[in-house]
Amino acid sequence: MQPTISIPRHWGYPRFALDQRTNQGIILGLYYYPSGTELAEQFDAGWRYALMPNRNSDELFHFSENQIQPLTSEELFHQISAEIDFYQQQISILNRQLDAIARGANNG
Repeated sequence: MQPTISIPRHWGYPRFALDQRTNQGIILGLYYYPSGTELAEQFDAGWRYALMPNRNSDELFHFSENQIQPLTSEELFHQISAEIDFYQQQISILNRQLDAIARGANNG
């Protein structure tokens, strides 16, 4: 079963999704300020997003929907390719460590 989130019809649908990569970072959360509330008066009504600049960051930034810029297909491709390269290097290092452990066990 796929997890679902119910959004009241009068809120409108968010433009961005959880875990989406943007120019500002990766979307970790979203929340809505309904019209007529104190928060909407202070920060404008609508969707707001919590973003982390990158996966290794300990910072979290908050943006309104109109402050977020999606990545182009090319930017997204390069970002994901770089992440795949990084993890392939990590896997290679871990495999060498396993080989070293196996050689040590056979020599002992």
